[in-house]
Amino acid sequence: MVFQGSSAAISHTGKVRSNNQDSGYAGSNLFAVADGMGGHAGGDVASSIAVHRLEALDQPFATTSEAEAALRETIADTAADLIDTVRSRPELAGMGTTVSALLMVDDYAVIAHIGDSRIYLYRDEALTQITTDHTFVQRLVDSGRITPEEARYHPRRSVLMRVLGDMDANPELDSFIMPTQPGDRWLLCSDGLSGVVDDPHTAKAMGQGHAPGRTADALLKQALDGGAPDNVTIVIVDVGGQHPVFSGTPTIVGSASNPSGIEVPAARPGRTSWLHPARQAANEPSHFEPAAEFLEELIEEDRRRARRRRIGWIVGFVVVLGMLAAALVIGYQWTQTRYFVGADEDTVVIYQGIQQNIGPITLSTPYEDTGIELDTLPAYERTAVERTISATSIADARAIVDRLNPAGTIE
Repeated sequence: MVFQGSSAAISHTGKVRSNNQDSGYAGSNLFAVADGMGGHAGGDVASSIAVHRLEALDQPFATTSEAEAALRETIADTAADLIDTVRSRPELAGMGTTVSALLMVDDYAVIAHIGDSRIYLYRDEALTQITTDHTFVQRLVDSGRITPEEARYHPRRSVLMRVLGDMDANPELDSFIMPTQPGDRWLLCSDGLSGVVDDPHTAKAMGQGHAPGRTADALLKQALDGGAPDNVTIVIVDVGGQHPVFSGTPTIVGSASNPSGIEVPAARPGRTSWLHPARQAANEPSHFEPAAEFLEELIEEDRRRARRRRIGWIVGFVVVLGMLAAALVIGYQWTQTRYFVGADEDTVVIYQGIQQNIGPITLSTPYEDTGIELDTLPAYERTAVERTISATSIADARAIVDRLNPAGTIE
Protein backbone atom coordinates (compact mmCIF):
# COMPACT_ATOMS: atom_id res chain seq x y z
CA MET A 1 0.00 0.00 0.00
CA VAL A 2 1.04 3.65 -0.33
CA PHE A 3 3.11 4.82 2.61
CA GLN A 4 1.17 6.84 5.21
CA GLY A 5 3.26 9.62 6.66
CA SER A 6 4.96 12.91 5.85
CA SER A 7 8.35 13.85 4.50
CA ALA A 8 10.62 16.67 3.38
CA ALA A 9 13.83 17.01 1.37
CA ILE A 10 16.30 19.89 1.25
CA SER A 11 19.75 20.38 -0.29
CA HIS A 12 22.27 23.22 -0.01
CA THR A 13 25.63 23.87 -1.70
CA GLY A 14 27.22 24.79 1.64
CA LYS A 15 29.60 27.64 2.37
CA VAL A 16 32.72 26.42 0.55
CA ARG A 17 31.86 24.49 -2.60
CA SER A 18 30.91 26.19 -5.84
CA ASN A 19 28.39 23.56 -7.03
CA ASN A 20 26.05 21.00 -5.48
CA GLN A 21 27.06 17.40 -6.19
CA ASP A 22 24.35 15.98 -3.87
CA SER A 23 20.91 14.78 -4.93
CA GLY A 24 17.92 13.92 -2.78
CA TYR A 25 14.46 12.42 -3.30
CA ALA A 26 11.31 12.27 -1.15
CA GLY A 27 8.36 10.56 -2.82
CA SER A 28 5.35 8.47 -1.89
CA ASN A 29 7.22 5.30 -0.93
CA LEU A 30 10.85 5.99 -1.88
CA PHE A 31 13.33 8.25 -0.11
CA ALA A 32 16.99 8.60 -1.09
CA VAL A 33 20.18 10.63 -0.77
CA ALA A 34 23.14 10.46 -3.17
CA ASP A 35 26.44 12.30 -2.62
CA GLY A 36 28.42 12.60 -5.84
CA MET A 37 32.19 12.54 -6.24
CA GLY A 38 34.47 13.18 -9.17
CA GLY A 39 35.37 16.84 -9.43
CA HIS A 40 33.54 19.85 -10.82
CA ALA A 41 31.06 18.00 -13.08
CA GLY A 42 31.30 14.27 -12.45
CA GLY A 43 29.74 14.23 -9.00
CA ASP A 44 26.70 16.17 -10.19
CA VAL A 45 26.14 13.69 -12.99
CA ALA A 46 26.65 10.57 -10.89
CA SER A 47 24.27 11.52 -8.07
CA SER A 48 21.65 12.75 -10.55
CA ILE A 49 21.80 9.50 -12.54
CA ALA A 50 21.41 7.50 -9.31
CA VAL A 51 18.35 9.42 -8.08
CA HIS A 52 16.59 9.36 -11.45
CA ARG A 53 17.22 5.61 -11.73
CA LEU A 54 15.77 5.06 -8.26
CA GLU A 55 12.75 7.25 -9.00
CA ALA A 56 11.14 4.39 -10.94
CA LEU A 57 10.87 2.45 -7.65
CA ASP A 58 8.56 5.00 -6.05
CA GLN A 59 5.54 2.69 -6.02
CA PRO A 60 3.87 0.20 -3.67
CA PHE A 61 5.51 -3.23 -3.49
CA ALA A 62 3.69 -6.43 -2.60
CA THR A 63 6.47 -7.78 -0.36
CA THR A 64 9.62 -6.55 1.31
CA SER A 65 11.75 -9.16 -0.46
CA GLU A 66 10.47 -7.89 -3.82
CA ALA A 67 11.33 -4.32 -2.82
CA GLU A 68 14.81 -5.31 -1.64
CA ALA A 69 15.54 -7.16 -4.88
CA ALA A 70 14.32 -4.16 -6.90
CA LEU A 71 16.56 -1.79 -4.93
CA ARG A 72 19.63 -3.96 -5.41
CA GLU A 73 18.95 -4.46 -9.11
CA THR A 74 18.30 -0.77 -9.74
CA ILE A 75 21.48 0.33 -7.98
CA ALA A 76 23.48 -2.25 -9.97
CA ASP A 77 21.89 -0.88 -13.15
CA THR A 78 22.97 2.60 -12.03
CA ALA A 79 26.57 1.40 -11.92
CA ALA A 80 26.18 0.21 -15.52
CA ASP A 81 24.75 3.62 -16.44
CA LEU A 82 27.76 5.36 -14.94
CA ILE A 83 30.12 3.11 -16.90
CA ASP A 84 28.23 3.80 -20.14
CA THR A 85 28.24 7.54 -19.43
CA VAL A 86 32.01 7.59 -19.00
CA ARG A 87 32.47 5.68 -22.26
CA SER A 88 30.66 8.45 -24.11
CA ARG A 89 32.05 11.26 -21.93
CA PRO A 90 35.68 10.34 -21.04
CA GLU A 91 36.16 13.64 -19.24
CA LEU A 92 33.89 12.26 -16.49
CA ALA A 93 36.16 9.30 -15.72
CA GLY A 94 36.44 8.68 -12.00
CA MET A 95 32.99 9.90 -11.09
CA GLY A 96 30.88 8.08 -8.54
CA THR A 97 28.26 8.54 -5.87
CA THR A 98 27.10 7.27 -2.54
CA VAL A 99 23.53 5.96 -2.33
CA SER A 100 21.36 5.59 0.76
CA ALA A 101 17.80 4.61 -0.14
CA LEU A 102 14.72 3.64 1.85
CA LEU A 103 11.57 1.99 0.49
CA MET A 104 8.49 1.83 2.72
CA VAL A 105 6.52 -1.43 2.39
CA ASP A 106 3.59 -1.72 4.80
CA ASP A 107 5.13 -1.71 8.30
CA TYR A 108 8.70 -2.23 7.11
CA ALA A 109 11.57 -0.10 5.86
CA VAL A 110 13.67 -1.68 3.10
CA ILE A 111 17.14 -0.15 3.03
CA ALA A 112 20.00 -0.21 0.52
CA HIS A 113 23.27 1.60 1.14
CA ILE A 114 26.75 2.16 -0.25
CA GLY A 115 29.24 4.88 0.72
CA ASP A 116 29.21 7.30 3.65
CA SER A 117 25.83 8.99 3.42
CA ARG A 118 23.76 7.85 6.37
CA ILE A 119 20.32 6.68 7.47
CA TYR A 120 19.27 7.32 11.07
CA LEU A 121 16.18 6.25 13.01
CA TYR A 122 14.78 8.48 15.76
CA ARG A 123 12.54 6.40 18.03
CA ASP A 124 11.56 6.76 21.70
CA GLU A 125 13.72 9.91 22.06
CA ALA A 126 16.84 8.07 20.90
CA LEU A 127 18.78 8.53 17.64
CA THR A 128 20.35 5.40 16.12
CA GLN A 129 22.63 5.24 13.09
CA ILE A 130 21.21 2.42 10.96
CA THR A 131 23.77 2.28 8.14
CA THR A 132 27.50 1.71 8.44
CA ASP A 133 29.93 4.04 6.67
CA HIS A 134 32.00 2.36 3.98
CA THR A 135 35.07 4.43 4.78
CA PHE A 136 38.69 3.89 5.70
CA VAL A 137 38.23 5.41 9.16
CA GLN A 138 35.14 3.28 9.86
CA ARG A 139 37.30 0.22 9.22
CA LEU A 140 39.76 1.59 11.76
CA VAL A 141 36.91 2.09 14.25
CA ASP A 142 35.60 -1.44 13.65
CA SER A 143 39.06 -2.87 14.31
CA GLY A 144 39.37 -0.89 17.54
CA ARG A 145 42.32 1.17 16.34
CA ILE A 146 40.58 4.54 16.77
CA THR A 147 37.46 5.76 18.57
CA PRO A 148 34.34 7.11 16.83
CA GLU A 149 35.24 10.57 18.13
CA GLU A 150 38.73 10.32 16.61
CA ALA A 151 37.12 9.22 13.33
CA ARG A 152 35.20 12.53 13.12
CA TYR A 153 38.49 14.45 12.82
CA HIS A 154 40.72 11.88 11.13
CA PRO A 155 42.60 13.39 8.13
CA ARG A 156 41.48 10.44 5.95
CA ARG A 157 37.82 10.49 6.94
CA SER A 158 36.72 11.12 3.31
CA VAL A 159 38.42 8.03 1.89
CA LEU A 160 35.68 5.67 0.68
CA MET A 161 36.16 1.91 0.63
CA ARG A 162 32.94 1.31 -1.33
CA VAL A 163 31.17 3.61 -3.77
CA LEU A 164 28.86 3.41 -6.76
CA GLY A 165 31.22 4.34 -9.59
CA ASP A 166 32.35 3.84 -13.15
CA MET A 167 34.90 1.14 -12.30
CA ASP A 168 32.75 -1.64 -10.87
CA ALA A 169 29.67 -3.08 -12.59
CA ASN A 170 28.88 -5.23 -9.52
CA PRO A 171 28.98 -2.90 -6.51
CA GLU A 172 28.96 -4.41 -3.03
CA LEU A 173 25.82 -3.08 -1.34
CA ASP A 174 24.42 -3.33 2.15
CA SER A 175 20.70 -4.11 2.12
CA PHE A 176 18.35 -5.15 4.89
CA ILE A 177 14.77 -4.91 6.12
CA MET A 178 13.64 -3.32 9.39
CA PRO A 179 10.22 -3.10 11.04
CA THR A 180 8.98 0.45 11.53
CA GLN A 181 6.10 1.84 13.55
CA PRO A 182 3.97 4.98 13.91
CA GLY A 183 5.97 7.75 15.51
CA ASP A 184 9.27 6.69 13.94
CA ARG A 185 11.27 9.48 12.31
CA TRP A 186 13.84 8.56 9.65
CA LEU A 187 16.71 10.80 8.60
CA LEU A 188 18.70 10.31 5.39
CA CYS A 189 21.63 12.70 4.93
CA SER A 190 24.90 13.27 3.15
CA ASP A 191 28.08 13.66 5.17
CA GLY A 192 27.73 17.42 4.77
CA LEU A 193 25.36 17.13 7.74
CA SER A 194 26.72 14.15 9.70
CA GLY A 195 30.32 15.36 9.37
CA VAL A 196 29.50 18.74 10.91
CA VAL A 197 26.55 18.25 13.29
CA ASP A 198 27.13 15.57 15.93
CA ASP A 199 24.51 13.02 16.96
CA PRO A 200 23.39 14.71 20.22
CA HIS A 201 22.55 17.95 18.38
CA THR A 202 20.87 16.01 15.57
CA ALA A 203 18.78 14.08 18.09
CA LYS A 204 17.74 17.31 19.83
CA ALA A 205 16.50 18.78 16.54
CA MET A 206 14.71 15.54 15.60
CA GLY A 207 13.00 15.43 18.99
CA GLN A 208 11.47 18.91 18.88
CA GLY A 209 8.29 17.53 17.28
CA HIS A 210 8.27 20.00 14.40
CA ALA A 211 7.10 19.08 10.90
CA PRO A 212 9.71 17.38 8.66
CA GLY A 213 10.34 20.54 6.62
CA ARG A 214 10.95 22.71 9.66
CA THR A 215 13.17 20.05 11.21
CA ALA A 216 15.21 19.79 8.01
CA ASP A 217 15.64 23.57 8.00
CA ALA A 218 16.85 23.50 11.62
CA LEU A 219 19.42 20.81 10.83
CA LEU A 220 20.62 22.68 7.76
CA LYS A 221 21.07 25.84 9.83
CA GLN A 222 23.24 23.91 12.28
CA ALA A 223 25.40 22.64 9.42
CA LEU A 224 25.75 26.16 7.98
CA ASP A 225 26.57 27.56 11.43
CA GLY A 226 29.27 24.88 11.66
CA GLY A 227 30.92 26.09 8.46
CA ALA A 228 29.25 23.71 5.96
CA PRO A 229 32.48 22.79 4.10
CA ASP A 230 30.55 20.33 1.90
CA ASN A 231 27.15 20.07 0.24
CA VAL A 232 24.35 19.32 2.70
CA THR A 233 21.36 17.14 1.76
CA ILE A 234 18.65 16.10 4.23
CA VAL A 235 15.58 13.90 3.79
CA ILE A 236 13.24 13.39 6.77
CA VAL A 237 10.46 10.80 6.80
CA ASP A 238 7.81 10.58 9.53
CA VAL A 239 5.81 7.38 9.91
CA GLY A 240 2.22 8.40 10.70
CA GLY A 241 2.32 11.18 13.24
CA GLN A 242 0.53 14.50 13.73
CA HIS A 243 1.68 16.24 10.57
CA PRO A 244 -0.21 16.20 7.24
CA VAL A 245 0.08 13.01 5.19
CA PHE A 246 2.40 13.39 2.22
CA SER A 247 0.68 13.74 -1.11
CA GLY A 248 1.35 15.25 -4.53
CA THR A 249 4.47 15.27 -6.65
CA PRO A 250 7.78 13.97 -5.28
CA THR A 251 10.39 16.40 -3.99
CA ILE A 252 13.70 16.22 -5.86
CA VAL A 253 16.59 18.36 -4.62
CA GLY A 254 20.22 18.97 -5.48
CA SER A 255 21.74 18.29 -8.87
CA ALA A 256 18.93 15.86 -9.81
CA SER A 257 16.43 18.74 -9.65
CA ASN A 258 17.93 20.46 -12.70
CA PRO A 259 14.83 20.89 -14.91
CA SER A 260 16.85 20.81 -18.12
CA GLY A 261 18.42 17.48 -17.31
CA ILE A 262 21.98 16.62 -16.48
CA GLU A 263 24.28 19.38 -17.61
CA VAL A 264 28.03 18.98 -17.69
CA PRO A 265 29.63 22.41 -17.57
CA ALA A 266 33.00 22.80 -19.22
CA ALA A 267 35.87 22.47 -16.82
CA ARG A 268 37.27 25.83 -15.83
CA PRO A 269 41.03 26.31 -15.62
CA GLY A 270 42.20 26.10 -12.04
CA ARG A 271 43.59 29.21 -10.42
CA THR A 272 46.78 28.81 -8.50
CA SER A 273 46.95 32.39 -7.25
CA TRP A 274 46.95 32.81 -3.50
CA LEU A 275 44.14 35.33 -4.02
CA HIS A 276 41.65 32.53 -4.78
CA PRO A 277 42.30 29.64 -2.32
CA ALA A 278 38.64 29.16 -1.38
CA ARG A 279 37.45 28.76 -4.96
CA GLN A 280 40.29 26.39 -5.70
CA ALA A 281 39.35 24.23 -2.73
CA ALA A 282 35.67 24.38 -3.60
CA ASN A 283 36.21 22.44 -6.80
CA GLU A 284 38.18 19.62 -5.22
CA PRO A 285 36.35 16.30 -4.73
CA SER A 286 34.81 15.79 -1.30
CA HIS A 287 35.47 12.04 -1.35
CA PHE A 288 38.22 9.82 -2.59
CA GLU A 289 38.20 6.15 -3.48
CA PRO A 290 41.79 4.85 -3.20
CA ALA A 291 43.62 2.46 -5.44
CA ALA A 292 44.81 -0.71 -3.73
CA GLU A 293 48.45 0.40 -3.50
CA PHE A 294 47.44 3.77 -2.05
CA LEU A 295 45.25 2.05 0.51
CA GLU A 296 48.30 0.14 1.77
CA GLU A 297 50.09 3.46 2.18
CA LEU A 298 47.10 4.82 4.11
CA ILE A 299 47.17 1.83 6.43
CA GLU A 300 50.91 2.27 6.98
CA GLU A 301 50.40 5.98 7.60
CA ASP A 302 47.78 5.16 10.23
CA ARG A 303 50.16 2.68 11.85
CA ARG A 304 52.78 5.40 12.07
CA ARG A 305 50.21 7.76 13.57
CA ALA A 306 49.20 5.08 16.09
CA ARG A 307 52.84 4.52 17.03
CA ARG A 308 53.36 8.25 17.56
CA ARG A 309 50.22 8.34 19.67
CA ARG A 310 51.43 5.42 21.80
CA ILE A 311 54.85 7.04 22.26
CA GLY A 312 53.12 10.25 23.29
CA TRP A 313 51.03 8.40 25.87
CA ILE A 314 54.11 6.59 27.23
CA VAL A 315 56.16 9.79 27.49
CA GLY A 316 53.24 11.55 29.17
CA PHE A 317 52.80 8.64 31.58
CA VAL A 318 56.51 8.67 32.47
CA VAL A 319 56.43 12.44 33.02
CA VAL A 320 53.40 12.11 35.31
CA LEU A 321 55.09 9.29 37.22
CA GLY A 322 58.23 11.41 37.56
CA MET A 323 56.25 14.36 38.86
CA LEU A 324 54.40 12.12 41.30
CA ALA A 325 57.67 10.59 42.53
CA ALA A 326 59.21 14.06 42.95
CA ALA A 327 56.17 15.20 44.92
CA LEU A 328 56.43 12.15 47.17
CA VAL A 329 60.14 12.75 47.79
CA ILE A 330 59.59 16.43 48.56
CA GLY A 331 56.66 15.57 50.80
CA TYR A 332 58.66 12.96 52.68
CA GLN A 333 61.57 15.35 53.15
CA TRP A 334 59.19 17.90 54.62
CA THR A 335 57.83 15.36 57.14
CA GLN A 336 61.39 14.77 58.36
CA THR A 337 61.64 18.40 59.46
CA ARG A 338 58.89 17.76 62.01
CA TYR A 339 59.13 16.17 65.47
CA PHE A 340 56.76 14.95 68.15
CA VAL A 341 56.96 13.47 71.64
CA GLY A 342 55.43 10.06 72.09
CA ALA A 343 55.92 6.76 73.83
CA ASP A 344 57.31 3.38 73.05
CA GLU A 345 56.47 0.44 75.28
CA ASP A 346 57.54 2.07 78.58
CA THR A 347 59.49 5.31 78.02
CA VAL A 348 59.08 8.78 76.52
CA VAL A 349 60.64 9.05 73.05
CA ILE A 350 61.26 11.98 70.69
CA TYR A 351 60.26 11.00 67.13
CA GLN A 352 61.33 12.57 63.87
CA GLY A 353 58.55 12.87 61.27
CA ILE A 354 54.76 13.04 61.60
CA GLN A 355 52.29 10.79 63.34
CA GLN A 356 50.50 9.55 60.17
CA ASN A 357 51.38 6.52 58.09
CA ILE A 358 50.63 5.83 54.41
CA GLY A 359 49.67 2.17 54.27
CA PRO A 360 52.75 0.17 55.25
CA ILE A 361 54.99 3.27 54.97
CA THR A 362 55.85 4.81 58.38
CA LEU A 363 56.44 8.56 58.25
CA SER A 364 58.26 8.75 61.62
CA THR A 365 61.27 7.13 63.28
CA PRO A 366 62.57 7.23 66.88
CA TYR A 367 65.04 10.11 67.14
CA GLU A 368 65.93 10.12 70.83
CA ASP A 369 64.93 7.92 73.79
CA THR A 370 64.64 10.25 76.81
CA GLY A 371 64.84 7.45 79.37
CA ILE A 372 61.86 8.90 81.20
CA GLU A 373 59.63 6.03 82.23
CA LEU A 374 55.94 6.46 81.62
CA ASP A 375 55.12 5.10 85.08
CA THR A 376 56.83 8.13 86.67
CA LEU A 377 54.56 10.64 84.94
CA PRO A 378 51.28 11.97 86.30
CA ALA A 379 48.26 10.34 84.71
CA TYR A 380 47.28 13.34 82.54
CA GLU A 381 50.87 13.80 81.23
CA ARG A 382 51.21 10.09 80.50
CA THR A 383 47.95 10.22 78.53
CA ALA A 384 49.17 13.26 76.57
CA VAL A 385 52.46 11.51 75.68
CA GLU A 386 50.70 8.34 74.61
CA ARG A 387 48.46 10.44 72.31
CA THR A 388 51.69 12.25 71.12
CA ILE A 389 52.58 15.92 71.50
CA SER A 390 53.55 17.79 68.33
CA ALA A 391 56.69 19.92 68.22
CA THR A 392 57.90 22.47 65.66
CA SER A 393 61.58 21.51 65.98
CA ILE A 394 63.97 19.27 67.88
CA ALA A 395 64.57 22.13 70.32
CA ASP A 396 60.83 22.45 70.90
CA ALA A 397 60.57 18.68 71.44
CA ARG A 398 63.33 18.79 74.04
CA ALA A 399 61.61 21.69 75.78
CA ILE A 400 58.45 19.59 76.04
CA VAL A 401 60.48 16.76 77.54
CA ASP A 402 62.04 19.19 80.06
CA ARG A 403 58.56 20.18 81.21
CA LEU A 404 57.70 16.50 81.65
CA ASN A 405 60.97 15.93 83.53
CA PRO A 406 61.68 18.99 85.72
CA ALA A 407 64.93 17.41 86.87
CA GLY A 408 66.14 17.87 83.30
CA THR A 409 67.76 14.47 83.00
CA ILE A 410 67.63 12.87 79.58
CA GLU A 411 69.61 9.68 79.54
